[in-house]
Amino acid sequence: MKGSKIAYRPVGLALGAVSGMIAGAAFKQAWKLIEGEGDAPDALDEDRPWRQILLAAAVQGAIFAMVKAAVERSGAQATRRVTGTWPA
Repeated sequence: MKGSKIAYRPVGLALGAVSGMIAGAAFKQAWKLIEGEGDAPDALDEDRPWRQILLAAAVQGAIFAMVKAAVERSGAQATRRVTGTWPA
């Protein structure tokens, strides 16, 4: 295992936690804009229609994937600046 990959491991774990918090906050704001409600529906919420459940899941998935990719990419670039090599 390369040194930069080992050095990136704890950074990657920390960035994963941060990206989850950022994505969660972004999803809450996006859901308020989409539906005008505070809480997104849960898959087991029997009072919500299928359309709303699936829309919430799709939006949440897209936001989490985008934030995760942006944070991981930024972390890899920072690691390269510090170590001189890409952490992959």
